Amino acid sequence: MIAVAGAGMAGLVAAARLRELGRDVVVREKGTRLGGSMLLSSGVIWRHREVAELRAECPDGDPVLQQLVWERLDDAIAWLVARGAPVVSEETGNPRTVGKRFDPRGIVEALAGDVETGAEGCVDGPLLLCTGGFAASSDLVTRFIRPAASLRLRASPWSEGDGLRFALDRGAAHSQAMDEFYGRNMPDALWDETQLVSLSQLYARHARIYDEDGIEFFSASDVSWSETNVVQATARRPNARAYYVLDQSALEQRVRDRTVAEMVESAPAEARVGPRDLPFDPPDGAVAAVRVIASITHTLGGLRVDARARVLREDDTPVDGLWAAGVDVGGIAAGGYTSGLAQALVLGLVAAEDAAHGV
Repeated sequence: MIAVAGAGMAGLVAAARLRELGRDVVVREKGTRLGGSMLLSSGVIWRHREVAELRAECPDGDPVLQQLVWERLDDAIAWLVARGAPVVSEETGNPRTVGKRFDPRGIVEALAGDVETGAEGCVDGPLLLCTGGFAASSDLVTRFIRPAASLRLRASPWSEGDGLRFALDRGAAHSQAMDEFYGRNMPDALWDETQLVSLSQLYARHARIYDEDGIEFFSASDVSWSETNVVQATARRPNARAYYVLDQSALEQRVRDRTVAEMVESAPAEARVGPRDLPFDPPDGAVAAVRVIASITHTLGGLRVDARARVLREDDTPVDGLWAAGVDVGGIAAGGYTSGLAQALVLGLVAAEDAAHGV
């Protein structure tokens, strides 16, 4: 019997592949529902058009794992389609990337088998760790990233680092980039998990960006296309908050299928600030502002694994009977960002295939 810890994207994929390969599998999910943070996402699974573009975007990442995910993703997406996962769009909506947009609930329905929900902790024996990283763990976020009280969680509340703790206790090594995370600057207001995509304020490159003390701490020209770097920078400012200040020209810009003005209007009223109400003198030409807070979706650091998804020790030898997939694996996107769902899909398949043939 092979166990899978976690029933998010990586865990569901791994369990489905293990069953295809004729192995008995038990899936243990800490939460009360399946799908993890994937269920809350836009459902886009993508890769950069060229592996060199991935290396340029994530220069500090593990090149072996980057190549693995990039090379296997197209076939992995085809496998997901063949399993019956419904495709919403054949395009990603971003000319820099290729992939498909899926219905997240449809992915769960296509892959779900028997899952034990409300199952606390990991178990000994052959085990695939797919617990979703540590974004929801206040102590681990504080240890590795910054005081967790300053960050809002933009993900599953059950991603509390169970896989990381379990593996480290058994001699595993963690990856580089433990202080990096993927997230969004969200309106500094009340919102719930149904609004994680729709309320994202994705226009930093068109804004002037100030902290609460009126310091313009990040240049719009330095904002990466994923905006991950400005979110990480916001997390390091007082209270992990910032103000996006906009002139009329900025409001007229388009970001994918919306104008900046439409994204500003989507923010709850309590996060929208008139230029005269800013806690500092507004720049010339300012007509609108939104107060945002850095929000963490998933961690970019995690366990060190090899190209077979085996969890490694500091000396790069594998921990016996232990694999990891999804964002329990760290270091792939170090220095930038690449698709977390792609990482979960490919490594879920790789971990299952290696476990099926190695146990």
